[in-house]
Parts: sequence; structure tokens; C-alpha cells
Amino acid sequence: MKINAGEIRVGMILEHKNELWEVLKTQHVKPGKGGAFAQVEMKNVDKNTKINERFRSSESVEKASLDENKFNYLYADDNYYFFINPKTFDQIEIQKKIVGEKGNLLKENIEVTVNIYNEKPISIELPNQIKYKIESTDAAIKGQTVSSSYKPAILDNGIKIQVPPFVESGDEIILDTRTIEYVKKI
Repeated sequence: MKINAGEIRVGMILEHKNELWEVLKTQHVKPGKGGAFAQVEMKNVDKNTKINERFRSSESVEKASLDENKFNYLYADDNYYFFINPKTFDQIEIQKKIVGEKGNLLKENIEVTVNIYNEKPISIELPNQIKYKIESTDAAIKGQTVSSSYKPAILDNGIKIQVPPFVESGDEIILDTRTIEYVKKI
């Protein structure tokens, strides 16, 4: 499916130079002289290499046609993550290198979208926000202003993030999976 270069978003899978590329970063630039363009950083789905490409705003690019299926996360072993389709109960396994950093955010029974290209899973999409429990955090220092001071915390899955001073150990929070940042306390 052809899309305009201005419609490229992070997380999209594009067909470029006869290969599949996942968009990591995109920046739309309108210089004082010349036409506007999109500066796009992409990662090759198969080879794991990165490139930076510049697409003029008038250019069109090919968005890969993917099958998007909902799966629930089951468990992981040394090399794979295992998922189950809640409707058909079909199980699939996806290599850890395909899932990448997103694997650290997986929780049992969480619903993810698996992108499948030519009957082969190539990426997963997590929900934008997931609930986690704070395993440990430092005590807040009195006298610091709330707006500027965040303190380190460790989630129950081992991920380190920054949280506001009023968040304590044992609290449940909402985490934005796209930026891996604190959203709110529950």
C-alpha cells in the first residue's frame, strides 16, 4: 500500500529497496530553502542493520501489507517467546531477537498484536500502557520540588525507571511502553 512520506510513523514496517524495514525514528524537516522532507531512521527486519533515509514530502513509499493478529503472551525460554491465539488456541513461537527490547515488558496473559508477513512473524506491538508494581525505590528527599525531582525505581520485571517522589515501594503504576516512562500511580 502506497503512503505519502509525510504519513510515515514510528513502528511502521516499510518495503524499501526490496527489503522490510521497521521505522525507528522519523523527523519532518522544512528547511528555509528547498522542499520539505522526512528524515527516517529504519532497521532492517531480517539483517538487523540500520539506515537513515530522506524522503521528499511529495514521494510515496510502500507500506508493507501485514497480517495483524491478536495473541496472548504465555512464557519464554532461552531463545523464544511463546504466544497463544485466544480464539483458535493456536500457539506460535517468536525468536527473542525479533521481539528485542519489548520482551522485557511482556507480562503473562498480556494481549499483543503480532505482525505477520508471508506467514512469518516479524514484529510485535505492545499495548501503549501496562500496569506494573514498584519493587523498590529510594526514599524521597524533603525539600525537593515535585516538578523537577524524579527518583529511580525498579519494577517487578527488573526494569529501572524514574518516578515522582510520592511513589513508594509496592505501589502500582501505569507505564508507557513506547517511551518506558512513568504515566500515573493507580
